Amino acid sequence: MNITLNGNSYVLPKDVTNVQQLLEHLELSERIVIVEVNKEIVQKENYDRSIRDQDEVEMIHFVGGG
Repeated sequence: MNITLNGNSYVLPKDVTNVQQLLEHLELSERIVIVEVNKEIVQKENYDRSIRDQDEVEMIHFVGGG
């Protein structure tokens, strides 16, 4: 399945079908992340939302520092 991830074309593995699985695949599941799919923010409790071919996904994660 092909999606656009943060403006870049990205091919998802066959076992990645929802937002939570995508976060785990990208090793972001333990971070605070803002996820938007097709210009709609996905709340954490809805991370089981399906990702479909040609979806546009934007992610922002926070990085600490001093």
